[in-house]
Amino acid sequence: QVHLVESGGGLVQAGGSLTLSCAASERTFGTYAIAWYRQGVGKERVFVAAINSNGVKYYGASVKGRFFISRDNAKTTAFLQMNSLKPEDTADYYCAAGLWSAIVPNPPREYDWGQGTQVTVSS
Repeated sequence: QVHLVESGGGLVQAGGSLTLSCAASERTFGTYAIAWYRQGVGKERVFVAAINSNGVKYYGASVKGRFFISRDNAKTTAFLQMNSLKPEDTADYYCAAGLWSAIVPNPPREYDWGQGTQVTVSS
C-alpha cells in the first residue's frame, strides 16, 4: 500500500477556499488512482472525489462544481481544491491510493488510512 500524508486543512469561513494535499513518497504514485474521502463527527466516511492515472475525474454529488481534484505525478502529490465551502463540509479529510475499482466510490476495505487533515467551516 502506498503511504500517504494529508495536509492543508484548517479553519475557514463559509464561502472560503482551502487546498488539501495528499503526498506520497513512492515513485509508483502515478500508476494509482487517488480518492479523497471525508468523515464528519459521528458520521461514516464518504466519497468526495477521485482521479485516475490518466487524469479522469469523478466527484461526489455534494461537492461537484465546488471541489476540484488534481495530481502532480512528478511531485507524487494529489490536491483537492475546495471552493465555496459550507459548514456541512466540516470533516476530517483522507486520501487513498489504489485501483479505481477498489477505492471508488466506497471506502476501501481494510485500508491503512493516514491521519487525515481537519477542515472546519464556520458559518
